[in-house]
Parts: sequence; C-alpha cells; structure tokens
Amino acid sequence: MKMVLAIINYDDAQDVINNLMQAGFQITKLATTGGFLKAGNVTILIGLDEAKLDECFGIIREHSSCRKQIIPTTAELGVGFFPSTPVQVEVGGATVFVLNVERFEKL
Repeated sequence: MKMVLAIINYDDAQDVINNLMQAGFQITKLATTGGFLKAGNVTILIGLDEAKLDECFGIIREHSSCRKQIIPTTAELGVGFFPSTPVQVEVGGATVFVLNVERFEKL
C-alpha cells in the first residue's frame, strides 16, 4: 500500500481531483499555501495499491500544467527580497511524493 501526497496549484486542483475521482481514487483534500510565492495550493492525499501508481501519476500529469506568471514588484520573494522590476516565474504543475504505508485500517 502507498500514500500519494500531491501538492497541486490551486488553478489546476479541481480538474485533477475530478479526474482522479472519476477514475475511482478516494481523495482527502487540504488547502495549503506555498512558501515561495505565498500562493494557494491544494494538497491531496490518496491511499492506493502500488499497481495503481502509474494511473494516478498519469492523471495528475495530464491535468496539471506548468505556466509562466509575472510577479509584480510589490511581491516579496522571501528573505526580504523585493525585485525592482516584475519577475517571470514558473507556476503550476504538481509536486508528488509517494510514501510507504505500513498499516491501513478503515474504521
């Protein structure tokens, strides 16, 4: 048994979640905030058999995309750094972790 922990950009999250649920995955959704851009994310937890990992990754990959975004000069990029001109950064996509599950019980 595995636990997939996927951090997904807020703009992509609903599409990813809907498609995972249509494929039969059971999901727990958490609202989270990214540290770098202080932007909204959604973190989803999915318990699944190892044989379903490729299908899960395929759905997440297909429905979350990276894109460029301009960050205004008023945004702090961390450690007190305020850029003097707008900065283009890559946002979106997903960061996915797979964890081993030692024990699982549905109570």
